[in-house]
Amino acid sequence: MRVKTGTTRRQRHKKILNMVSGQRGTKHRLYRRANEAMMKSYWYAYRDRRQRRRDFRRLWITRINAAARMHGLSYSRLMHGLKLANVNLDRKALADIAVRDDQAFAAIVDVAKQALA
Repeated sequence: MRVKTGTTRRQRHKKILNMVSGQRGTKHRLYRRANEAMMKSYWYAYRDRRQRRRDFRRLWITRINAAARMHGLSYSRLMHGLKLANVNLDRKALADIAVRDDQAFAAIVDVAKQALA
């Protein structure tokens, strides 16, 4: 006796169609197009979880550079000076300080300038 896939297939198709319920056109109606859209969206989500880290690092560097230049130092010189002064602040923390507390960032820049001199 052979096994037919009636309810199993329907459940599998319904699961995929529910995943892509917000898509436009045939992507949310037809199983084959829905499955393609679902696989593509999962791949984008996987890729962009990694891309988000790069994007935030770029944002932090841009903010640090802008704040450093307001205090008369370029980003690369600031980071080199902090490394020489053994200041172990990561870019996320530095960018946060640059945005929120100008006096504290000015003190950090002064430490970097002294280490460079």
